[in-house]
Amino acid sequence: MSQTQTKGACLVIGAGDGVGGAIARAFALDGYETVITRRARNLDQLEALADGIRAEGGIVHARGVDARSEEETIALFAEIEREIGPLEVVVFNIGANVRFGIEETTARVFSKVWEMACFAGFLAGREAAKVMVPRGRGTILFTGATASLRGRDGFAAFAAAKAGLRALAQSLARELGPKGIHVAHVICDGSIDGVFSRQNIPDLERRLAEDRVLKPADIAQTYLDLHRQRRSAWTHELDLRPWSENW
Repeated sequence: MSQTQTKGACLVIGAGDGVGGAIARAFALDGYETVITRRARNLDQLEALADGIRAEGGIVHARGVDARSEEETIALFAEIEREIGPLEVVVFNIGANVRFGIEETTARVFSKVWEMACFAGFLAGREAAKVMVPRGRGTILFTGATASLRGRDGFAAFAAAKAGLRALAQSLARELGPKGIHVAHVICDGSIDGVFSRQNIPDLERRLAEDRVLKPADIAQTYLDLHRQRRSAWTHELDLRPWSENW
């Protein structure tokens, strides 16, 4: 276990250069020894993210893990509890946003998207419950999307997976809330500033100036605030949108 005095461990599953990276940074700089994961093929990028957070004073560990693997997920949780510290926060942030027309959506595509965005969330939630329930505390946060609430053309696989993740979070909240575990499902309902948006939204700078695009740092602060509230009786079903789209 780490000898450095921290608030405990935070695990961010699915930490890229957008929302996941911002969440990891927020918790690490707030004093949580933070573990970030992506698949092993992205480990170089993950280490670069970790180095950036370390340079700001955070304690971060990068791990190449396939979140769809039950074996690897169980091993990851065991390693954190054994060598880093008690998990106080688990964030499941895998996206798996792909677009295929229904006639072009193969069984493999549908299954893979479900495995990434829903089944992996089940594994994370289950393993988090195993270590948190005996202590009677902890926070499990799931990142949702517009597709959590409504499907659209070309996104049948993604919408099915994200809707499933939302239902999973609701079930965990009802079961784990009375045991002291705070579960929240955060729906990021709108465009998010990042590499994808900058490549696909021509007028992004104007939208940012008009506060019509979600910012990863603001989303990360919301996650940190949700953990600090530690509501155990029920979950947040939080819907994040650019302010102008709430009216």
